Amino acid sequence: MKQVWAPWRMNYIKNADATPGCIFCDKPGKARSKDRESYMFYRGQRAFVMMNIYPYTNGHLLIAPYLHVPSLEDLPATVSHDLTDLTRHSLTVLRAALAPDGFNVGMNLGRVAGAGVESHVHVHIVPRWNGDNNFMPVLAETRVMPEHLKATYDKLLPYFRRKPFTLSVQK
Repeated sequence: MKQVWAPWRMNYIKNADATPGCIFCDKPGKARSKDRESYMFYRGQRAFVMMNIYPYTNGHLLIAPYLHVPSLEDLPATVSHDLTDLTRHSLTVLRAALAPDGFNVGMNLGRVAGAGVESHVHVHIVPRWNGDNNFMPVLAETRVMPEHLKATYDKLLPYFRRKPFTLSVQK
């Protein structure tokens, strides 16, 4: 039997039910000097982009509004436009930096729909590559991550810092 080394998963397993607060409210509140530690890529006026630290594949991003609401229809139009613009920009970044063969893009609204954080709406972008899925998730309930999170973060960050990047909706 072969072993898969995924040390970041243990923290999630041990603390999945014990984590207080909301990551989408807490992480953007940290100092910008902590962005690498928090895997934060971009902070806009109404929404932000961060890396999922429990990803399905490398480069799994989360885009969320600062506004803490449970569903897309609860957002003001300007905020939902920013969410869409950041999703579009994030797809561009992922294509340039990681060259995936495709994407899963979506929202899980409500616990029965798979929402891990059901009280704060957010978008998932999951890059996909031909052959990125194998028998491991089916037989061992384990995902194989070919690159460490910090390496993926360092690879994506320069693309998020490139200018010009402006959202289509202005004040």
